Amino acid sequence: MPTGNSASIDLREIRHFHLFCGLGGGARGFNRGSARIGNMQAVFRCLGGIDVSPAAIRDFERLAGVPGTVLDLFDADQYAAFHGRPAPFGWRPAGPQDIQRAAGGERPHIVFLSAPCKGFSGLLAEALSLTDKYQALNRLTLRGVWLTLEAFQDDPPELILFENVPRIARRGRGLLEQIVALLRSYGYAVAETTHDCGELGGLAQTRKRFLLVARHEQKVPPFLYEPPKRQLRAVGDILGRLPLPGDVEAAGPMHRVPSLQWQTWVRLAFVEAGSDWRSLKRLRVEDGVLAEFRLMPDHPWRNGTLGVQPWHAPAGTITGNGRPGTGAFSVADPSIDGHARSVQLGVRPWSEPAPVVTGKMFVGGGPHAVADPRHGGPAKFNNVYHVVPWQSPSPAVTSSRDIAIADPRTGWPDGAHTSKFHVHRFDEPARTVTGSDRVASGAMCVADPRTDERRSGSIGVAAWTQTTGTVAGESLPSNGSFAVADPRPNLHREKGDAYVNSGHYGVIPWSETANTVSASGQHDNGAWSVADPRQQTHGLNLPGRPLPAAQDRLVAVIRSLDGTWHRPFTTLELAALQSLVDPEEHLELDGLSDADWRERIGNAVPPEAAKAIADTMGTTLLLAWSGESFMLSAMPIWVRQIAVGLSLRQGAPL
Repeated sequence: MPTGNSASIDLREIRHFHLFCGLGGGARGFNRGSARIGNMQAVFRCLGGIDVSPAAIRDFERLAGVPGTVLDLFDADQYAAFHGRPAPFGWRPAGPQDIQRAAGGERPHIVFLSAPCKGFSGLLAEALSLTDKYQALNRLTLRGVWLTLEAFQDDPPELILFENVPRIARRGRGLLEQIVALLRSYGYAVAETTHDCGELGGLAQTRKRFLLVARHEQKVPPFLYEPPKRQLRAVGDILGRLPLPGDVEAAGPMHRVPSLQWQTWVRLAFVEAGSDWRSLKRLRVEDGVLAEFRLMPDHPWRNGTLGVQPWHAPAGTITGNGRPGTGAFSVADPSIDGHARSVQLGVRPWSEPAPVVTGKMFVGGGPHAVADPRHGGPAKFNNVYHVVPWQSPSPAVTSSRDIAIADPRTGWPDGAHTSKFHVHRFDEPARTVTGSDRVASGAMCVADPRTDERRSGSIGVAAWTQTTGTVAGESLPSNGSFAVADPRPNLHREKGDAYVNSGHYGVIPWSETANTVSASGQHDNGAWSVADPRQQTHGLNLPGRPLPAAQDRLVAVIRSLDGTWHRPFTTLELAALQSLVDPEEHLELDGLSDADWRERIGNAVPPEAAKAIADTMGTTLLLAWSGESFMLSAMPIWVRQIAVGLSLRQGAPL
């Protein structure tokens, strides 16, 4: 769009289009792209995006600012393999014309594809990734590239960027080779690289991604250089600018703290910052209880009950009910000068003189007790708790009433039957059953040895390989066999287990960078918690209340040993780490499900990383449109056919 004035800015529009666009992180970043060569300046405009999720498209339209298209890109065979059933009546596979319509009938200069990566992800077991379902999902990568090339074959896009997880280079090698061959057949030079989107966008997370970049050689002679790298940031730099977690009034429902089981909160509290579940193995547990630690309320009792004020601090308000039990009405008095004034319950040594004998000589009123060494052996007094046989003489009668005697006289009349309070052995016959059912009126008791055989298998544990009992209306362990010996992995892991190295229950220090925000990021499957040093004003009000049960779900604030609150990331914090929202901005995504939000956030391309890529691609396009075929740069070349440091116009003499 030349302005007609050679000295003025020449604005050049760069149009971008997105397949598998998700909620629009990549499109949002490209919209922010900027580039300038001489008086030529790039202006980026999004043509649209395609995704199979209606919720994701609604988010895309909000973040990218343009209409999106809900479209299933499977072919019929892929649909049947992925869903386990044939496509419904009326369904048809997408074609190149659908791609053109989704782009508004315009031709893009840049096409960005971020195909589904579940089948290539390390979070998915190798065996599961080889099933028909995930192989069909993987083939969408090739089909998406083919649809793009066919849709714009008359006027190919100058640049195509294919983004995925790094593991695609191994698990999807066959598909990548087909994609590269397909792109080259349409006149593109291709390069496979791996980048950290955190370094490209200056994020507070490390996010390793596979990037396949294709440059149409005839339309873009200059080399495409890699974007510059930026320093990673600490999670605290981003999260510290947000309201405190749980403040949904200020930040919205996406900032609510996940409700976890009480035992999970305790586990997180004892995980060292920067470590994961393996910290828990160093704790000593006896009978299921921590042997060396206890939980105490992290706030004072009401009004400072039993509080002691320092000598140099001002006192609290003097009230009419100012007693130690109602507030901080005690003082740490340093002015005793070595004189023992408070001598209540004092005990004088045997070798020292007694204090003054007064009229109020009682133990609680002064040092009116003595350490008497004449205890006479283990028994201090021979008749303490002594039971005298019936036929033996009694000890001396004193003023004490603590004397006992074994009296054989029951007090029953001579005619009373001899079976009172009688207990039968389990293997002998019972006495006559009478009309009375009182223990004292006959032999109504039995010594039953079956102490471990409770009704219906109460507190029974079923073996993993056995059939369970009937599921009843009160399926509790105390009234039946409603427990199972589960052999599946727990916190006792061994080398070779995927759980060991996946950072489960991992807690990230406030000053360090987060790991990649994934679509399945939960506190118990990776390092998705943070050691938050900020003071919290909410949590459990434990004084006078029992601790929650292990499976009770709640939001708790437990101050860890390092003085911080170990807690899961909120959904809004994950979006901020992805640069989907500035901490000072408000973000609303479609729906009200944290699980759905987190999946779409984890699948998104960080806008700041996309912006860095857009800046570099924009510079390359402006060079091509200005007639330049060489740009001096110390940055690595992204797309090239041979390893040389400059590019010549196609067909130009050497």
